[in-house]
Amino acid sequence: MAMNPIQFQAGMSLNELFEHYGAEEQCEAALETARWPQGFVCAHCGGTTHSRFHEGQHTYWQCSACRHQTSLRSGTIFHGSKLPLRKWFQAMFLISQSKNNISALELKRHIGVSYPSAWRVKHKIMQVMDEREERRTLQGDIVVVDDAYLGGGHQGKAGRGSENKVPFVAAVQLDEDGHPQVVRFDPVPGFKQIDIQNWAERYLVASSHVLSDGLNCFTAVEQAGMTHQREVVGTHRRSTDMPCFAWINILLGNLKTAITGTYHAFGFRKYAHRYLAEYQYRFNRRFDLKAMLPRLIRAAATTVPRSEAWLRLAEH
Repeated sequence: MAMNPIQFQAGMSLNELFEHYGAEEQCEAALETARWPQGFVCAHCGGTTHSRFHEGQHTYWQCSACRHQTSLRSGTIFHGSKLPLRKWFQAMFLISQSKNNISALELKRHIGVSYPSAWRVKHKIMQVMDEREERRTLQGDIVVVDDAYLGGGHQGKAGRGSENKVPFVAAVQLDEDGHPQVVRFDPVPGFKQIDIQNWAERYLVASSHVLSDGLNCFTAVEQAGMTHQREVVGTHRRSTDMPCFAWINILLGNLKTAITGTYHAFGFRKYAHRYLAEYQYRFNRRFDLKAMLPRLIRAAATTVPRSEAWLRLAEH
């Protein structure tokens, strides 16, 4: 059996991480390039003419037009953080290069910070991933969708009615050869037709052809403008035996293994969207592991600040 080139690609090594981002000066230069790839642009007026000055250990940029001053971190996800950028970059490396997941407790040990700091870093990075993936839509002749649940393993009643489970829609876009291209994992209020219609209008291109099992709520994709094919499953026709559902079952299995094998307790209701987005972000960029960290730095540089209080709220 031939090796899968995606699975066996080199990715970014630890040596490369420390070679490119081992010193604080290197990280600052990388963040400046990521934030202003064409040179400084004022966030207030859009001006490009500026002066640059130092105050203590910090560097500031001042717009010549409106006189607004900004630091390298202000206005980004790093805003207000006292952690060195190199620790942030180490955390982004560990989160982006792992096939599974890394918990805040494990992150704490790897980058040498307190648990509260590791939790903030972890959730801010996942928030960056979530906001980056929010704009992604699926399209094509084969988009396979399925209903799934996160949590509910230790308390409450079993099944779809469990109060401890978070319902989410899993969807994968396949190419003409039946290979997965991109995925979406999105929490939904429930599996009613209006919930699926709203989800489809938001995340599917209208010309898509959707394939689902016999769950009635998925007929709502037709109301959102997609064509729909139902493959009813049951006692004598299980989805695991049907080739059309092979990839969605594999992806859901891998997702749940990654989550349950890493996180032993977290607020499913509050944070499910971030944990799902973390896996989605990595999967959708799996074709170029080496570029994943620079892309994540760029995303972090263009994500607005998120306070801990904001992060701890329920889904926004």
